[in-house]
Amino acid sequence: MPRKNKKIYKKKGKVIKDLTRNIFKILNQDSDKFYNYKQIAAKLNIFDTDGKTQLLKKLAELTATKKIKEVDRGKFQINEDRKYSLGTLDITSNGNGYFMSDDYEDDIFIPNINLGKGLHGDIVKAYVYKKRRSNKLEADVVEVLERAKIEFVGVLQLNKNFGFVLPDSNKMYADIFISQNKLNGAEHGDKVQATITDWPEKSKNPFGKITKVLGKPGDHNTEMHSILLEYDLPYEFPKEVEEEAQSLPVEITKEEIAKRRDMRNDLTFTIDPKDAKDFDDALSFKKLENGNYEIGIHIADVSHYLQPKTILDAEAFDRATSVYLVDRVVPMLPEMLSNGVCSLRPNEEKLTFSAVFEINEKAQLIKQWFGRTVTYSDQRFAYEEAQSILENCKLSDTIASYTMPIETSIIDKEYEVTPDIVEATLQLDKLAKILRKKRMKQGAISFDRVEVKFHLDEQANPTGVYFKEAKDANKLIEEFMLLANRKVAEFIGKAKGGKPSNKTFIYRVHDEPDIEKLASLQNIISKFGYKIDTNTRESTSDSLNQLLSDVHGKAESNMIETLAIRSMSKAVYTTQNIGHYGLAFDYYSHFTSPIRRYPDVMTHRLLQHYLDGGNSVKQDVYEEKCKHSSKREELASKAERDSIKYMQVKYMQDHKDEVFDGVITGVTEWGIYVEITKNKCEGMVRIRDIKSDYYIFDEEQYAIVGQSTKQMYQLGDDVKVKVKKTDLERKHLDFDLIEH
Repeated sequence: MPRKNKKIYKKKGKVIKDLTRNIFKILNQDSDKFYNYKQIAAKLNIFDTDGKTQLLKKLAELTATKKIKEVDRGKFQINEDRKYSLGTLDITSNGNGYFMSDDYEDDIFIPNINLGKGLHGDIVKAYVYKKRRSNKLEADVVEVLERAKIEFVGVLQLNKNFGFVLPDSNKMYADIFISQNKLNGAEHGDKVQATITDWPEKSKNPFGKITKVLGKPGDHNTEMHSILLEYDLPYEFPKEVEEEAQSLPVEITKEEIAKRRDMRNDLTFTIDPKDAKDFDDALSFKKLENGNYEIGIHIADVSHYLQPKTILDAEAFDRATSVYLVDRVVPMLPEMLSNGVCSLRPNEEKLTFSAVFEINEKAQLIKQWFGRTVTYSDQRFAYEEAQSILENCKLSDTIASYTMPIETSIIDKEYEVTPDIVEATLQLDKLAKILRKKRMKQGAISFDRVEVKFHLDEQANPTGVYFKEAKDANKLIEEFMLLANRKVAEFIGKAKGGKPSNKTFIYRVHDEPDIEKLASLQNIISKFGYKIDTNTRESTSDSLNQLLSDVHGKAESNMIETLAIRSMSKAVYTTQNIGHYGLAFDYYSHFTSPIRRYPDVMTHRLLQHYLDGGNSVKQDVYEEKCKHSSKREELASKAERDSIKYMQVKYMQDHKDEVFDGVITGVTEWGIYVEITKNKCEGMVRIRDIKSDYYIFDEEQYAIVGQSTKQMYQLGDDVKVKVKKTDLERKHLDFDLIEH
């Protein structure tokens, strides 16, 4: 059964995405019909001049490449003769694949035997045909044009004269043959990185060489390094990068201060996680004589130290993001910068890039200013400490100091928080709540998900699981960061009169949800008594928020929140602004975290360039940088998820004899996925391991059904499970079902 691809809405004035695929969708509806460009434009809701121009160009391009044909002047039809297409391979965990191409609306199934040595993510040429019996499309890979990756992490299995590397990734279906002279000192059972060097015509397996010996499987550091290498993420800096960082001039000179707005005397503080070492942002607070407030969002001025065309900048761009694994941070910048000179540590003068706003009691923006500053942080808070102030103090005419209790204090002793900081924290919280309420009213979606965290011992072994939830202190910081990001994007992206400017800029965009995925979500949640209304944009966001509120704290919450997130488009970086659906902003950028995100560094550079009166920069150069940053962000996110899965499996190794309550979070033809309620660990109960009956997969009911007993196990059902097997290398849990 072909999988539906993402459908992108077409709106007047918006950048048109996936145009080729949508043209094919129209022409494929009836291959005997032909359409003129006006009919195609109407079906795609393209009404603006720019959109029509793009459509005409695309139709001419598809005609020239014989993917469609012009049957009469200006009238187009699908070209049924086309057989070969270019696209990307998506390999499934069972070794089959799907061919994703702009030439087809749906992904096309490829059985394993027809993969033609294509691997996950490869760009390939495929022969597409209809199966005689079912009339469904299938594909054969005829040529691999570009490998997505050639380096794989796995375990070496040695024979007498040769070996095989068994890859960790379940998307890599072929073991890698290693000859004896390519072992590079690796021994049987080692976790290694292997590079594919060749894939002979008649061989079932690619040939390779071992490039790194990582250690023994199951060793904590070995597994963490394996996760990073699997996604091409480095875990140490080259020597020359460290040396260049160490040689940077870090003194804040009088000459440099003179070029900046001096805000060292403004009350300033940071609020971050208690284990944070890189402090990207600080808030300053000042009451004005007119009764309004001047609030500064001060961001580490990384671009002052990170200069273009340096080794340091090239390394930061290549990494594009810091990576947050369960037990460590792999920073984008060397520690000397990320935790030292750039970090807005308390009681230190720092160079910053700031957004300064005058805001009234109703959280309305009166004035704004952007530019380089020098600041001095008076206090560092952990979120828990700021939350303690919010929960125990109130705004009044006479605000006293607050004694931070020892159990909350990050310095492990009581200390006094001065009245001015208490007042600033309370007032900022009040304004943040107004800003958040406005945002939600405009259609923003509130994904306040519970994070799974681990208590770790000194050897990084998990000793317990706990859940972290965003409270008012987190939301306070979030709202002011969102404000800065939005206003910076508007400042550059909006021309006078509200029209888009022609200046190239870095936007963080989020497209509207996929209507088919929303329909699928509705189908699933209806089994739990929930529903969403997708009639309008407003009703969709309102009902999604209601759904997320209704499921909060319930056994099925994690599953439904995950499914809701999957129904959303992915947020990406681009120079082409289409707004941010999830936040309900027409303009949005990333400005507030340059220590850990390279797009924020680019945003700082472009903002200063335009503040200095510079002309618009080349869009295509920055668009390529945006694509790279989005890709690296995706890889980092996968590595972070893998590290959580690894730690969950490791934690469950010590709980094999326990019976757990769980909820069914997924149903497939080979088994059911169950999430343990009290720790969010997910594992699989294989159908073959359920002995009471022969169970059959019922796709329509998201269930497996016993052939004799008609016993049904359905998505969302409460069940009891016991750990059967833990596989650390593959980060997989097998459960036994405790049957009724």
